[in-house]
Amino acid sequence: MALKNSSKEKPVGVVGMGSFGTAIANMLAEKSNVIAFVRRSEVEDEINQKHQVDGLDIHPNIIGTQDPEFLCKSCDTIFFMVPSSAFQEVIRSFSPYLYPYHLVIHGTKGLCLDLPEGKKLEDIGVINRGNILTMSEVILKETVAIRVGCLAGPNLARELYLGQPAATVVASKYNEVILEGQRLLRSDKFQVYGNSDIVGVELSGVLKNIIAIAAGALAGLGLGENAKGLLISRGMVELVYLGNALGGSLKSFIGLAGIGDLVATCNSTLSRNYTVGFRLAKGEKLDEIMNSMAEVAEGINTVRLMKTFVEGKGMRAPITENLYKVLFEDLKIEEALQYLMKYPFSVDIDFL
Repeated sequence: MALKNSSKEKPVGVVGMGSFGTAIANMLAEKSNVIAFVRRSEVEDEINQKHQVDGLDIHPNIIGTQDPEFLCKSCDTIFFMVPSSAFQEVIRSFSPYLYPYHLVIHGTKGLCLDLPEGKKLEDIGVINRGNILTMSEVILKETVAIRVGCLAGPNLARELYLGQPAATVVASKYNEVILEGQRLLRSDKFQVYGNSDIVGVELSGVLKNIIAIAAGALAGLGLGENAKGLLISRGMVELVYLGNALGGSLKSFIGLAGIGDLVATCNSTLSRNYTVGFRLAKGEKLDEIMNSMAEVAEGINTVRLMKTFVEGKGMRAPITENLYKVLFEDLKIEEALQYLMKYPFSVDIDFL
């Protein structure tokens, strides 16, 4: 299908048209032609014939394709917007067609476990930083792409789709990646900041999902704003310690991608992670919740990885540890909350 815009500028690629990918594709299409990669032929047809995804209208400057080679040959800048559970597989499928000239930006708030062939998390018991890959590290490991960046911030997909005011961070070691991300995405309603600490920004977006699940649980229990303020502030401290242990910078965690995203997702029923916590507090089982959700709540896997990581490091992360017991060991949320209220915190802030 031919692109409608006659501009000689190359189109921008978007891989994955879930809720966030669709929102970003729409924003990119305000300035550029967009080629969107999808796995299913019916989604490709819906994009190309109806200008819709799952019944939602999308910008007419977007065309769909199932061909990774076509997208990579057509686009110099590619946004990967797929869940972390499928991220490595998708990157590997694109790897033969990615070259060092490509500029790659991802918007996935998750982690990938890197273990020896045939091993699972349950088999080894202890993991270290070398076993945990951020999505940018997956891209660098699996492809020859060099100029890699990420998107992170308080970016609830539904609000972005509706054109409500928001902001994001484009993080990369390469200033040209930041500048290109800003050029392509910035608008009157969408501010785009830059950050050179890509690992810290990625980790901010990942780790806040743990606290978002806990915030949803508090809401599900009907507890008040004081309790939420306590959780968010202590959650921020835990996020900083975990993030530092994984190689991120404090500046990233107290910025838009850290505290900005944390506040948004801990207060929004649009957040999948918040929704998981809320439904758990209402008595639903984790399997039931996961099976009924159209998209992945990344925080569930993050809790598993971080619980194993802190045990191996000899650290304490009380919110993460107790949430793990709620998710995977049938600890009642009320009991976890009671434990946290009795936890002997002696200092409010000790990392500045």
